[in-house]
Amino acid sequence: MSIRTFTRAALLVGAVSVATTAVTAGPLERRGVREVTLPAGTVLPLTLDSYVASDTSRIESPVHAHLRRAVSIDGVTVLPAGTRLSGFVSDARRSAKVKGRGLVAFRFTSMAVDGDSYRVSTSRVVRQAPATKRDDALKIGVPAGAGAVIGALADGKKGAAIGSAVGGAAGTGVVLSTRGKDVRLGRGAPVAVRLLQAVRVSI
Repeated sequence: MSIRTFTRAALLVGAVSVATTAVTAGPLERRGVREVTLPAGTVLPLTLDSYVASDTSRIESPVHAHLRRAVSIDGVTVLPAGTRLSGFVSDARRSAKVKGRGLVAFRFTSMAVDGDSYRVSTSRVVRQAPATKRDDALKIGVPAGAGAVIGALADGKKGAAIGSAVGGAAGTGVVLSTRGKDVRLGRGAPVAVRLLQAVRVSI
């Protein structure tokens, strides 16, 4: 082999070696080489990207959200604002007649950071509709009072008592035929969850 041929072969081997090193190093540089652990109890402030409601959501329906602001540890950003989280509806109860308030609950199970996906376990977000006892009392009380007035005009005290009973029964019928309030959270609603288990994230 001549010196010129040997030199060309050496240069070719060197070029292949450099190219291989560049291909190997590229993804490592993009991914980062440091891992940080988010401890259990870390609060994740979220904004909902899905609509959830006690009267329309179903158990296991998907729920999506993103971080409202970055999560940092010791001044280092671990989760940038906008980080996406996905989960599911864990409970949904439509309001019932007489008893039972609307309730919806959901949690998150995965998180995407810079193209990498991580399993997470978070606390639940639970929302329940307010009680309607005062409204129910008004619905029953007003017809009862009106019935008493009508009864009194018709037949004195005895008529007032009968009218009150009849009016109250009518008011109870209104409550029995009317569902309570449901609870709904629209896209853009602020919520917050806590990590139930630590998560190691590459940064």
